[in-house]
Amino acid sequence: MRLLLVEDETALSDSLSQILKKNNYTVDAAGDGPSGLDCALSGIYDIMILDIMLPGMDGFTVLKKLRAEGIKTPVLLLTARGDVSDRVTGLDLGADDYLPKPFASEELLARLRALSRRPAELLADSVIRAGDLELDLSRMELRRATQTVRLTQKEFELLRLLMSSPGVVLPKETLITRVWSLDSDAEYNHLEVYISFLRKKLGGLGSRCAISAVRGAGYRLEVNG
Repeated sequence: MRLLLVEDETALSDSLSQILKKNNYTVDAAGDGPSGLDCALSGIYDIMILDIMLPGMDGFTVLKKLRAEGIKTPVLLLTARGDVSDRVTGLDLGADDYLPKPFASEELLARLRALSRRPAELLADSVIRAGDLELDLSRMELRRATQTVRLTQKEFELLRLLMSSPGVVLPKETLITRVWSLDSDAEYNHLEVYISFLRKKLGGLGSRCAISAVRGAGYRLEVNG
């Protein structure tokens, strides 16, 4: 399961990341509101842990913008604020849970387990469409007409990004960061291999869509017909 942790206290962020990784979560960390929002808008995360007091953009604003963009990722607000008014504000903006600091790591993990049971319900009917393609977010399946092909996790995350912004060139660095995580040692050849896999699957479906490389820039999904 992939988590996005948006927390500006470096020591706490590092500590939480270690705890989460030891519990088999894949974790990307952001230290301010704008970068956290940018990561979250990719839609590739299963759960987002979001601090309210953040530099650049507070957590409430990040949450409001996410929900306005239709991002349904479950959000756990993490903050030193314990006022009822803050809890009400967060929940009204679309937060799924609220955990005031300080907290025990066991409680955080329990709340994450509870939230992890919700995405399947939230995304059960979610489909991304581009051209003649449909990407089923709950089944990780790619469809064209009556044909369906199953995707691996990396193929799914990569195609999800491309189909979410058809015609837009996505830089290689962005794709690697989003699909392999911020601290990954994945290189361009890893990306090229998975692009090749996806091209073969698009060809097998007989799709008119194609993934094109833009030299020196990145990749884009071209929607034809």
